[in-house]
This record gives sequence, structure tokens and C-alpha cells, in this order.
Amino acid sequence: MLFNSLEFLIFFPIVTILFYILPHKFRWILLLAASCFFYAFFIPIYIFILFFIILIDYCAARLIENSNHQKKIWLTCSIIANIGTLCLFKYYNFFVTNVNTTFGTNFILLNIILPIGLSFHTFQALSYIIEVYKGNYKAERHLGLYALYVMFYPQLIAGPIERPQHMFPQFKTKQHFNWQNILDGLRLMLWGFFKKVVIADRLSAYVAGIFNNPLKYHPINVWIGVFFFMIQIYCDFSAYTDIAIGSAKTMGYDLMINFNRPYMSKNIREFWQRWHISLASWFRDYVYIPLGGSHRGIEKTIRNIMIVFLLSGLWHGAAWNFIIWGCLHGIALVVYIAVIKSMFQLNGNKEFISNFEYNNFRYGSINTVFVLLCIGGMFLFERFYEPKLFSISKYSVRDIIFCSAITILIIFWGVFTKQSFIYFQF
Repeated sequence: MLFNSLEFLIFFPIVTILFYILPHKFRWILLLAASCFFYAFFIPIYIFILFFIILIDYCAARLIENSNHQKKIWLTCSIIANIGTLCLFKYYNFFVTNVNTTFGTNFILLNIILPIGLSFHTFQALSYIIEVYKGNYKAERHLGLYALYVMFYPQLIAGPIERPQHMFPQFKTKQHFNWQNILDGLRLMLWGFFKKVVIADRLSAYVAGIFNNPLKYHPINVWIGVFFFMIQIYCDFSAYTDIAIGSAKTMGYDLMINFNRPYMSKNIREFWQRWHISLASWFRDYVYIPLGGSHRGIEKTIRNIMIVFLLSGLWHGAAWNFIIWGCLHGIALVVYIAVIKSMFQLNGNKEFISNFEYNNFRYGSINTVFVLLCIGGMFLFERFYEPKLFSISKYSVRDIIFCSAITILIIFWGVFTKQSFIYFQF
């Protein structure tokens, strides 16, 4: 189910109201059932993949905790099940295609669709099993609660990737109705919807029009397209996180910050500390530090960094452009690297295009000015308020003006074409 859909606008209030009506001991059942319905809205049969992984990891964690000499065996079984499932659906065709191309073989490709959000809930499940193996968290006895940890609907599809120490205590604590939680959650959701339907989806028409045929347009158009893509991917992904955090907050649950104004970073290192924080911290804790981190000399440090970014590139997608992106760990050049040469082709008869139509979406000067004003307003607002926007509640007049203005922009300027979130493909 898409956050930016009519179905979700019906689903969300029903689940939230029922959550507070039900006694605490039954709430996990409601949330798990709602999460199953939310996920099954895409390709229903794929929910059984989740059930399969959940059951394996639940059993493996219990066996790890009860074993003295076989912990590594059960850990390995769990990792193979998780990574193997991910590789089958996400990387098999990529690997086979490259083998066939390189060696002239004719191995069969699988006609399968990548389960939505598979990379995210795979990494969340791995967090749990690794933390149990390290002795940092006890294996969960309640199968239903563990299933909810993996499938909690706000962050099931695109994160943030949570740790068991953060989520299980919250699930086990009775959440009392609190108007401040409701208001804080709804405000953040509203901000997420603004970034998605007013900015990201409006930019996508320009970006898609340029990137689908970059050689047709003037280099200035291509540069604008690249700039718009940088804003689009940030607004799209951070919007999902805002809606996820906000919807969880309305029920009293606190999800971690995933984006902390990354485009205000002073350097590339700071950027990666602010962009997709839950994924960066996952690679830091479970890959970079186990490899030795920065404590084994400069050569090993460089090696470890390159391994992390290579894996990060592969995590983002089974394609060479993602691998290149991971190795270069740049955000501006990579995903559409074949666009790049047209930025510098100043010869020919290309004219600067001030307006065009793409998929019945007219992109002219008014659209451009409006979206630039929205981008500037977004960055200005994020400059003065922290990512979860909770601090704005201290100023009631500002809060009312902000929510009213955002609501009006969404209603009258939102792009309601139910465009999927970019990171769903991961």
C-alpha cells in the first residue's frame, strides 16, 4: 500500500483508532494483521517469503541463545537464509546475465519480481539475529512480537532499519493516548506528504523527461535535470521516512531519524553521516567495525571503506551503475552515469527548452518557479527545525500557519498520480 494513496488515508486512521480502543495485550495482533494487509496490498503471495524468513530467524535466535558450541552454525544458517533469499530475487538475474554475456553461456533467467522492500526487512532481521549472537539482546520468546518487529507497517517497506533494543521495549510498553503524540505525528506526516506529492512527484516529470533522452536537450536542461533529481530522491525518500516516523508516533512509537538535512553537510563524510542514517549505521556496526574499522592502518581503513560502499551500492540495486555509485560513493554522478556526457556537449543545434510536456504533465516556467520556491522554502524550514519537527509545537501560531499552508499546497498543488516511492525497488 502506498502512503500517497486513498487506501492509506482510510487504512491509517482506522488502525490508529482501533489501536487505542483495544487493550494493550491485543494491540500486537492488530498491528501485525494491519502490517500483513499493508504488505499484501502489493503482491499478496510474497508475504509468505516474509513468514518463511521470520520463522527461520525466530528459531535460529532461540537456538543461538540455548547453544554453547553451535552458535556460529545457527547464525550462519540464518544469514544464508536471509542473504540467499535476497540474492535469489534481487541478484540472480543480474549475475546470470553477466555470466551469459561474458562467457557466451545460456543459463536461464528467472521471471520473478523483486519483493517490495526486501532489502530493508532483510537487514532488520539480520540486525536481530546478530545482536542475539553477540549477546546484546535476548532472543524473543513471543513469535508474534518478533513478527511485528520485522513487519511493523510504518517502516516495513523503506525503513528506517531499526534495532531490536529500540523496538521491542516499545512494543511491550503500554502506549497511552496522548494528544501531543497525535499532533506531532500528523504534523510530520503532513510534511512528508508535502515533500512527496508537491516536490518529488512534481520534479519527477522534468527528471524523467530529460533522463529518458538526454542527448535531445541542451546541456543546461540536463544540468537542471541532475539538480532536480538530487532534490527529488531526497524529498522522495525522506518523505517516506517522515510519514513512517509520523504514523508510528501517533501510536506512541518512536522510530529513529533517517535523514538529518544531508544537503547542508560541509563535506562528503558528513553527508554520509546525515543521509540514510539507519543504513549507514548498519554497515558501520555489522561490516565496517568487524572488518577492523580504522584501527588497522590506513590501507586497511581504505579497504574497509571501499568494501562498505561497494556493498552499499549492491544493496541499492543489482546493476553495474549501482556498483559504480558504491565505489565512487558520490550521489550526483552515479545512478544515471550515462547522462553525464550530454552535460558537456555544447556543439550541435540543441536549443534550451523552457517548457515541455511529459506523460501529459506540462512543465513550463510557472511550474519551475513554483517548485524552486518550494525547494527553497523546504531547505529554509529544515534549517531552523530539527528533522522530527517536534520543536515547532512550542510556537502554536507558527504551528497553525505551517500546517495550514502545507495542507493548502498539498490540496491544490499536489501531484496525485500514486507514484511509487523510489526506494521501494530496493
